[in-house]
Amino acid sequence: MARSSDRAPGATGTPDAVDSTEVTDGSDAVGDPLRPSDHYDSVAPAEPAAGDAAASAGGDRDGGVTNPRLGLVGYLRFFWRQLTSMKTALFLLMLLAVAAIPGSLVPQRTSDPNGVVQYRADHPDLFPVLDKLGVFDTYSSPWFSAVYLLLFISLIGCIIPRTKHHFEALRARPPRTPARLSRLAGYRSVTLEAGEGGASGVDLDPAAAVTAARAQLKRAGYRTEVFGDSVSAERGYLRETGNLVFHSALVGVLLTVGVGGGFGYTGQRVIVEGQTFTNALVSYDSFNPGRWFSDSQLSPYNITLDKFRTTYEETNTDALGQPTDYTADVTTRTQGGDPRSTQIKVNSPLAIGGSTVYLLGNGYAVDVTVTAPDGSEPFTDTIPFLPQDANLTSQGVVKVPDGLSEQVGMIGFFYPSAVETGDGSGILASSYPDLLNPVLSLNVYDGDLALDDGVPQSVYSLKTDDMTEIAGAGAENGQKALQLSPGETVDLPNGLGTITFNDVKRFASLDVHHDPSQVWVLLFAVLTFGGLLTALFVPRRRVWVKATATGTGLRLEYAGLARGEDPTLDRAVGEVARTHLTTLGVPAEAAKAASRPGSTSNDTGPSASRGGRRITP
Repeated sequence: MARSSDRAPGATGTPDAVDSTEVTDGSDAVGDPLRPSDHYDSVAPAEPAAGDAAASAGGDRDGGVTNPRLGLVGYLRFFWRQLTSMKTALFLLMLLAVAAIPGSLVPQRTSDPNGVVQYRADHPDLFPVLDKLGVFDTYSSPWFSAVYLLLFISLIGCIIPRTKHHFEALRARPPRTPARLSRLAGYRSVTLEAGEGGASGVDLDPAAAVTAARAQLKRAGYRTEVFGDSVSAERGYLRETGNLVFHSALVGVLLTVGVGGGFGYTGQRVIVEGQTFTNALVSYDSFNPGRWFSDSQLSPYNITLDKFRTTYEETNTDALGQPTDYTADVTTRTQGGDPRSTQIKVNSPLAIGGSTVYLLGNGYAVDVTVTAPDGSEPFTDTIPFLPQDANLTSQGVVKVPDGLSEQVGMIGFFYPSAVETGDGSGILASSYPDLLNPVLSLNVYDGDLALDDGVPQSVYSLKTDDMTEIAGAGAENGQKALQLSPGETVDLPNGLGTITFNDVKRFASLDVHHDPSQVWVLLFAVLTFGGLLTALFVPRRRVWVKATATGTGLRLEYAGLARGEDPTLDRAVGEVARTHLTTLGVPAEAAKAASRPGSTSNDTGPSASRGGRRITP
């Protein structure tokens, strides 16, 4: 559209005269010459004829605008752009964090299978619902994997085009100097005029000023390009590099966690004082291998629990008996290595054989011996009892399948500091978690232990469907539960033999975790942090220095432009001006005064183009 000030030579009429095609309100009135004829409040276009090809091309017409049909490829491109946008990636990252919450609220089968069993016993109605949702296998559930994979794809789809664009920008030349530097941020204009007689210690050659500015900006880390009487410089591409490193490292974390988990494993073992654990599949109480696990990943080593020590609060009456510290003194041996004594604490795991051994729990184990009437000992073992409360009242099971006239099973309760409840029932309880008055109580059953049914049984439970209680509250013969102190022996009912309570020991529950991706996860996490700091604190800016000769001296212009927020840009331009003026020979005080903010008006009028500070050396 031709403007009134751009009329062809020889045009007549007043400056406000316009062609009739610029009338935009549909009347005979003269329209705005600066408004295009297709402006939104211009005359609506004529409706097409019935046979108009544009009307029959397809698409809905709304207010004269034809909406194109995207088609299958168009919709796929649209959804891909939405998926690979940074906004979607941030949303998926937040959604992944939310999806991981159930993994910290309920026990997981991979890390705490016993906790899952206990949760099922404590919440029989809620457990089936959560189990169908995969909450107890959160990190391998379909919904968590879906969010994980979508985030992975989104980040890759976002990184690849940005990396290509970034490499192209690194190879590109700095942009040409704008015609009006006075429109830019931090603009300063300084005119150097020769002193009387032309004597001056300042170099007033424009080419020399541009060369000096280019050398100065190069030393400051700028990429430079000379365009005639000016130099264009830019820096801060490290900001985008840091941004790409951050997102690439985040993909690295996701990849190593996902793939590395397939080569790892976790296993649990309860080990009693004096016992030794060997790193072999048969030695684990429970074992959860990764998808690509092989037996060759089990490094040969063993751990012996020498002593388990617990420190309890004894001075604060409000917290009396609460544990303050757990320490497992162990001796480790690796293949071809010497024994080494060390400790395992709650927040201080043991690193051995490429695995990490954590201390999960602890409790008491009772050492008992069952003797037959003929003097043989069909059963002798140290059995861990599971704690039931804060005072370590513990429950366990003794099973004697052979050596006696009947199969015998016993449900035992161990009280570290036994006291009577005081209600006259004779029921015991534990008043303190340490061994002040240890007592073992046993309910005895005889019959079929159902060990030959082919159905695995837990060592911590006793199936009494085909058994008869012969000692305990439900015994028909009136026999009370057996009670023993350490070193005491009592007779079993019905002449089955005797049982001896030999000793009490502590046990520790160990969790062995092997993850070959730990080093890579740490590396990518460091890169993520470093890339994020770089992206946040490295400014992206451009600076221009222009030198033009005047009738009596040299005029210098300085300006900058930032990509995004850069509150230090004005100060940076001032520092460039001050250093440049000093390089040209301007006294330091005069250069500092000329480079101060506000040395030149930011107006775009004629006065600004000729204004600025004047220095006469």
